[in-house]
Amino acid sequence: MKVKLILPSLTEAKSPFWRPIKYSLFPPLGLATLASYLEDYDEIDLQDEHVEKLNINDNPDLVLIQVYITNAKRAYSIADMYRKKGSYVILGGLHVTSLPNEAQEHADSIFIGPAEQTFPEFLKDFKMKKTKKKYISTSGRTIENQPIIRRDLIKRNKYLVPNSLVISRGCPHSCDFCYKESFYSGGKSFYTHRIDEIISEINRLKGKHLYFLDDHLFGNPKLSGELFKEMKGMNRVFQGAATIESIINGDLIEKAADAGLRSIFVGFETFSKENLIENNKNHNVKSDYEKAVKILHSLGIMINGSFVFGLDHDDKDVFKRTVDWGIENSLTTSTYHILTPYPGTKLYERLSKENRILTNDWDLYDTRHAVYEPKLLTVDELETGYKWAYKEFYKWSNIIESSFMHDSLKHKIKHLIYTGGWKKFEGLWNLAINIGGLKGMLPILELLLSKVDYDKKGSKNNEN
Repeated sequence: MKVKLILPSLTEAKSPFWRPIKYSLFPPLGLATLASYLEDYDEIDLQDEHVEKLNINDNPDLVLIQVYITNAKRAYSIADMYRKKGSYVILGGLHVTSLPNEAQEHADSIFIGPAEQTFPEFLKDFKMKKTKKKYISTSGRTIENQPIIRRDLIKRNKYLVPNSLVISRGCPHSCDFCYKESFYSGGKSFYTHRIDEIISEINRLKGKHLYFLDDHLFGNPKLSGELFKEMKGMNRVFQGAATIESIINGDLIEKAADAGLRSIFVGFETFSKENLIENNKNHNVKSDYEKAVKILHSLGIMINGSFVFGLDHDDKDVFKRTVDWGIENSLTTSTYHILTPYPGTKLYERLSKENRILTNDWDLYDTRHAVYEPKLLTVDELETGYKWAYKEFYKWSNIIESSFMHDSLKHKIKHLIYTGGWKKFEGLWNLAINIGGLKGMLPILELLLSKVDYDKKGSKNNEN
């Protein structure tokens, strides 16, 4: 059987804001995971349209397409084309789960929720020619005892971080603006691999660098503790994401640092207690943001802070307050978003009831456009403020100021090069992508993720 798996490019790939490096970071692990359920004798082609031109001069028997909200139009056009050719087309992903009726018009079968249990069921039905229109994930969710991910289908040289992995599904928290509750509706919303499976997967990955793409790497503290204990001495460097609460409480962050954690994504989101409560991000309400930052700095861990603009208690000063705080607290990078009410979320439901949704043009649901009516800001003020925040945070003067607040010289230099390199050398990144040189950039990334040692008070101790 000829099978094609496709990750269509996002709409923004055609926009002036398009940063090729942003979507040349990680390979499509979801599709590679589903490919592992296919037979060894199947002829499989996995294509990521962000890093390669889609080959449409073929006639596969089965086509799988992963759909996000801002690639939905492109995904549907590809699906329609292959259906006209006679291929059996299935669609799955976050957007399909949120709007199944919309997706159903462009597919022979759709998948609602995670597909690790339903895809094998579909394959049996497909072989017997008894397929269903919908495959809905509910009970029995697990990612234990899975077949090995088909990384052989991934074109490693096209990604800066080919060694990405996911050891869990979902998240133990339920923020109103997150897709989680919709995607995992009807069953478990947070579950993990076993520790032995995770270590085996790590051992299969060549090189030194790893990136855990989990929503919350510390979400299962017992498992995370075992993982970091096993990883200590592996000579790996890795990146991941965690909550402020998990950084402050317990000693997981110290264990992670000892195991090789060098950079972490943290969802600060907002400084407003009212905003946090209103959006059910309660685990941040009593968290001390600056304490978390100091802990991370004391361990030599670089910080990518995430912030959302346009929440109901945000006013015109929110942009400057947020940028100033990031610079003063030496965040390595900041990721800013305009609040986006994705369909299927509690936020979308609430704003719809309040008649505040301005458009259902999914192309604009990219966290750069205001698709709803803010309360204390105009749409123009919100979009202008968002753009200003990015420009201001990444000004050379602010990068230098923020970098040189660290105690260690090595930490200062790492911060300066990492932040400047990520945002100020777009031409170099584009050249590396065009000549197939991303593989050569990985050793530089690993060097920037080398260890910085401090003593317990956060002062410089020694450097390795």
